[in-house]
Amino acid sequence: MKKQTLLLFLGISLPLAGLAQDNSADAAVVKKVADYAVAHAAFRFTGDNNQTWNTSKEIPAGVTARISDHLSEWHYPNGVLNIAMTDLGNYLKDEKYTAFAQQHVAFAFDNYAYFEALSKKGVKYKGFPFNQLINTRVLDDCGAMGASLLDVYQKVKRSDYRAYIDKAANHISKVQERLADGTLCRPTPYKWTLWGDDLYMSVPFLARMGKLTGNNAYFDDAVAQVKHFSHYLWDERNELYVHYYYEDLKRQGVAHWGRANGWIMLAKVQLLNDLPANHPGRNEVIADVTRQILGIAKCQSASGLFHQVLDRTDSYTETSCTAMFVYSIARGVNEGWLDKRYISIAERGWEGLVKEKIQEDGQLKDVCIGTNTSADLSFYYNRPTELNDFHGIGPVIEAGIEIMRYHANNKK
Repeated sequence: MKKQTLLLFLGISLPLAGLAQDNSADAAVVKKVADYAVAHAAFRFTGDNNQTWNTSKEIPAGVTARISDHLSEWHYPNGVLNIAMTDLGNYLKDEKYTAFAQQHVAFAFDNYAYFEALSKKGVKYKGFPFNQLINTRVLDDCGAMGASLLDVYQKVKRSDYRAYIDKAANHISKVQERLADGTLCRPTPYKWTLWGDDLYMSVPFLARMGKLTGNNAYFDDAVAQVKHFSHYLWDERNELYVHYYYEDLKRQGVAHWGRANGWIMLAKVQLLNDLPANHPGRNEVIADVTRQILGIAKCQSASGLFHQVLDRTDSYTETSCTAMFVYSIARGVNEGWLDKRYISIAERGWEGLVKEKIQEDGQLKDVCIGTNTSADLSFYYNRPTELNDFHGIGPVIEAGIEIMRYHANNKK
């Protein structure tokens, strides 16, 4: 029996560095996070009197019902989680995780029509189910969920899924507001605002559509968005991205918010997952990812974690952005897009997550909640965290998959 196995059998804790090199230990951590989500997504409805129903057909007339839990909702973090669950199931060859994503999507499509009918009658209330599925207005409403549906559609060929995919593609390509140069933007909080988050809410979907349809226009638009967002949001002096750009003021925001930088890096890497090897913009995207990695590497803390405001060490260390950076760097190394020497940044980040942010029950600490834009830096400093906020679950699972891959292929 090997020494590490014997120590674990005897109940003796191994140092973190040993765990990071043990692929089975990496898998155990990732599955712990994913299994918590599987166990706590109910996929049902709840009423004000705490009655529950498995389908919308069971809801009594006139009763106000809501989706029972965040993990069962239709919101962009759910799309990120579905993509991660599909990736985890494919990597581990465990249908439990791919089934989670399939069940989530089916729950929405099998039940949203009931609420759509209520909406047409003017019925609205707080927590109205599937509102973003029924009413697509901005990229948050369709980009990430649409990308996850494209992944599910590879195995479940429902016609209503394909109809939604085409609807989302039309919205992103032809309906969503853009600046004069074609950069995707949104009408809030000011007309027009460019959000770093929106690179993720568009590009991974566009890349998947390019792969699904063979239409290079989707790839071209995705590459163009990477260039445009870098033009408006890259802070050359600090080598980081700002969170937003106000078109009316022609002015960048003040904060190098961690998760906005994470969304941007994640979007580029997911574009590279599907971008053809011979696409003329591919090398430029890789160079853009590399430039961003060199920028955020200067902000990594001694624990391996990254801060809520990347270049402000007095802001808290934040889980979701750290996981996004770990995934992106490890993915790039695993796929051969990045030099292998960058892996240490990802490994230290993963070690920090395992040691400080992932609880024994699989819940995540210090995940920043959903965040708007603000002109003052204190807004980002003081943005609350919630235990196991669903903005962090998908990225942590994705980070763990790529760390598993690296350690499995580079055993010491």
